[in-house]
This record gives sequence, structure tokens and C-alpha cells, in this order.
Amino acid sequence: MAAQRTTPAAINFMARHGCGLICVPMSGRDLDRLRIEPMVPAGEEGPGRDTAFSVSVDARRGTTTGISAADRARTVRRLISPRSRAEDFLRPGHIFPLRAREGGVLVRAGHTEAAVDLARLAGLEPAGTICEILNPDGTMARLPQLARFAKRHGLRLITIKSLIEHRRANEKLVRSLGSCRIPTRHGEFDLTVYEESLSGRQHLALSMGTLRDVRGVLVRVHSSCLTGDTLFSLRCDCGPQLEAGMRAIAKEKRGVLLYLSQEGRGIGLAQKVRAYALQDGGLDTVEANEALGFKADLREYGIGAQILADLGLGEIRLLTNNPRKIVGIGGFGLRVVGRVPLQIRPNAHNARYFDTKRLKLGHLLDHAHPAQEPRPHFSLTEHLDGKRKK
Repeated sequence: MAAQRTTPAAINFMARHGCGLICVPMSGRDLDRLRIEPMVPAGEEGPGRDTAFSVSVDARRGTTTGISAADRARTVRRLISPRSRAEDFLRPGHIFPLRAREGGVLVRAGHTEAAVDLARLAGLEPAGTICEILNPDGTMARLPQLARFAKRHGLRLITIKSLIEHRRANEKLVRSLGSCRIPTRHGEFDLTVYEESLSGRQHLALSMGTLRDVRGVLVRVHSSCLTGDTLFSLRCDCGPQLEAGMRAIAKEKRGVLLYLSQEGRGIGLAQKVRAYALQDGGLDTVEANEALGFKADLREYGIGAQILADLGLGEIRLLTNNPRKIVGIGGFGLRVVGRVPLQIRPNAHNARYFDTKRLKLGHLLDHAHPAQEPRPHFSLTEHLDGKRKK
């Protein structure tokens, strides 16, 4: 429910019938203003724990132990008050603030963002009070149980998917800045530049053929890699993946390659270079990112999904080895109807990188292929003959 409408009776209902942790999703701007820090440093969350918990709090004034329904409702109201200050809260407490991503469910399809979006769409303070619901046996309730729960207690039931659809139909976080034709070694593509309205970051879409209302269009979502794509680094497989994606689309004469500005799995170029230095000292790619204070993978795919929707795509086949990417793209109103493997052989410089992606990041890699000697991205013979001789 909206944090602005939270009462002691509502808190009591959540505690008695929901049985889960009572949290307050709110904007990062307000959490920073109140100096409410993350519960754990970035990069130290457990696997699958990407909900941005902050340190729990109680209102300093007007409460007793902090646990009663009245005390927790007062804490919620203090959290969302524009007059509140950092000194107004005790830490730790009994209410758990959650940091919502800017851009809401169009950037991250989570309950945290959904609560903030719903409050904002209702014209209220952009914050919510939420509680996960447990079944009588202690397991977490899923949609069928939630539907019965809502009917029994006279509650409305919506899904994050429907909220995403509503926002996509009524607002956009990306806009096209222009398009042109671009001839390549793999054929002629249409190049479109997109810009995020919130951050100003720019992304590219390389497309070929008719896309609108076509089912099963082949899509490659590629994160920028200056070292691999442009400087031909052999530490990763990004350059070969980029070329393989373009070749696959050209072969079908239809498809889209998204080139997203997410250098270094989202940590940026300078931090990626620092991570490389740590890898030179013996860490793997995941350990290096975490040593710098980052999660193993910070990439988000909501903006990419908006770009694909703007291009007219609905059902797609995703060219990827990363199951997380399938979930990420599929959670924003696009239907992933198939996965097309993208197998690149490791070389002597990146064999460990391949193993880490497979073992720690869950990539679906065929690791039976032995490491091969690196070959250049560009072959003059291939360019002149039109194809590589077998």
C-alpha cells in the first residue's frame, strides 16, 4: 500500500496475515537525504539477493520499543515526511527501507519499484509499505494462493507485468535520436541511436529487415566492451560475440543487435581496467568486481526491452548463453520464445574467464572445446573472398 496511507491497523493486518518482513520501498534520493545506509556494502550480497535493503530504523520520537503497529506506522510516516532529518531515526529498528531504482519497473521489475510506481501514479508520496505473504505452512505464497488471499480479505490484485504494460503504454524512458544506413562486412544494417531520458546514456540498435508484428525475430543484446570490441582484447570473448551476432542476423536477413552502454558488466571502463589489474594478480573476473565493491554483474535490461518494443518487437529469439539475460528481457513485456546458443571457443588468454562465466555466472557454455590460438577479428582474405575458406 502507499506509505502515505499506512495506519496502525494496516501494519497490524500485514503482521497478522502477511507474516513477512514489513518494508518501505522509497527513492534513493530520500534515503541519501536521511543518511540511511545500505544494509551490506555493494558486492557483498548473497546470490539472488538483489533487493536493495537499507539499515532498519525506528522513529526516534513518539515511539516506545518500535515493534508495535502504532510505532511502526509512525516510523513509516516519518520516513516519507519531507521535514524529516537523519537525526529523527534510531538504527537498527523495526522498519526496513528499500532503495528503489530510478525509473521504476521499466528499469527493474521488482516489488520495490512496483510499490513506488503505484504510489507515484496515485499522486501520493513515491513510497510504499509492503509485506511478503506466507502460506499457513510457512512457505511463500505464489499467484494462486495470493488470488485466494485477496478474495478472502477483499483486496485488489495486480501483477508487476500489468504495471509494466501500463507504464509502457503511457510513458517512455528512451527516445530515438536518429537513424542511418550502415554497410558492414556482414551486410547492410539500419543504425538507430537511443537516449535514456533519466541518465542521458546513449545506446545503439543495429537492425535488419522487417521487424514489426513479426514473431520470433532474432535478437542479440550486447553490452559495450571497448577493450574487446574495439581494441581486440583477448581477455574476453566480447569481440567475437559481437561479430557472431551480426553474422547470425545477416544470415537470417532479419534481426536486431542492441549495443548497450554497460561497460564492464555495468561498472564502467575505469573500474574494469582496475578489475583487470586484480585479475593479473590472480583473482577471477567475479572476484575482481567484488573486491572493488561491486556485484558480479550490475547490468539491467529494462531499457533494452523498451528499445526493442519501440522497434516493434513482441516475441523474440534471444541469441545468448546467459539465462539471466533471458529473465531480464522477458520480464518487461517481451516474450522470449527461444534461446539460440552463441558458442565462442576460448583462447589461451581467456580460458579461465570462460570457466568463471560457466561456474559462477551460470552461463550455458560448451566447455568441451579446447582453448584455441587467437585469430584476428578481421581477415583480409575473408574480406576479399566474401567468406573464410574451410
